[in-house]
Amino acid sequence: MSESHEPVPASVWRNPVHFLAFGFGSGAAPRAPGTWGTLAAMPFILLWQQFSVAGYAAVILVATLFGIWLCQRTADDLGVHDHGGIVWDEFVGVWIALWLAPVGWSWLVAGFVLFRLFDILKPWPIGWVDKRVGGGLGIMLDDILAGFMTLGVLWLAELLVARL
Repeated sequence: MSESHEPVPASVWRNPVHFLAFGFGSGAAPRAPGTWGTLAAMPFILLWQQFSVAGYAAVILVATLFGIWLCQRTADDLGVHDHGGIVWDEFVGVWIALWLAPVGWSWLVAGFVLFRLFDILKPWPIGWVDKRVGGGLGIMLDDILAGFMTLGVLWLAELLVARL
């Protein structure tokens, strides 16, 4: 994830591929586009949680495969490897973070905050992947890892809460 402050190209509002890569425009926020993109992804989770585990997993798989292409295409069109406004990766990452997480508002908030922390701080292996994997896969993969790390922490927290 890049937090650079490249100008938002006008194509974001005209090109449907760019509009999706920019998280329905949420990535055009002048500050913290990754955070705004993650926030824009949250309402979808309420819908995905109505699906079976397999149905939600299918959404994640399709969104990931589509996202690799979407992010690569947009990065190529803009001539910037990982423009800060490309936030489709945040959408998929937070969807993973809350895929099998406990249901409830407190868990949604915790998942949001933890996901953003992992995405911003990039502990190993997230930072390693972010620096070494290029293209659409690289744009997506660090957020996918941040999502799974968040999910793991939420599971551990649920176990601890259940024991109290």
